[in-house]
This record gives sequence, C-alpha cells and structure tokens, in this order.
Amino acid sequence: MVSGKRLADIGYRAFSSSMMLLTVYGGYLCVIRGYRYMNKQKELKVAAENQDLEVIKD
Repeated sequence: MVSGKRLADIGYRAFSSSMMLLTVYGGYLCVIRGYRYMNKQKELKVAAENQDLEVIKD
C-alpha cells in the first residue's frame, strides 16, 4: 500500500507536470498567434501597395 507522503509526492509531480505542459502549450499558442498576426500585416501592406500602384496607373 502507498503511504500518504508518497501519494502526495506523486500528486504534486503530476500537478506540476500538467502545469508545465499547459504553460508550454500556452506559449506555443501565443507564438502561433503572433506569427499569423505578422503575416496578416505583411499581406495587408502588400495589398495596400498594390492598390496604390493601380491608382497611380489610372
């Protein structure tokens, strides 16, 4: 049978591991969101430049 101290140690490690995984996953989501934001800004800038070129041509 598992002692109370050992059970508490196992529970603490499981909890710590899950919090670490959640932190890493949260960081991953933030990086992906930032990457998509930067790409969207780049696309909007290119679209605005193309639109300016069309106005100048006319």
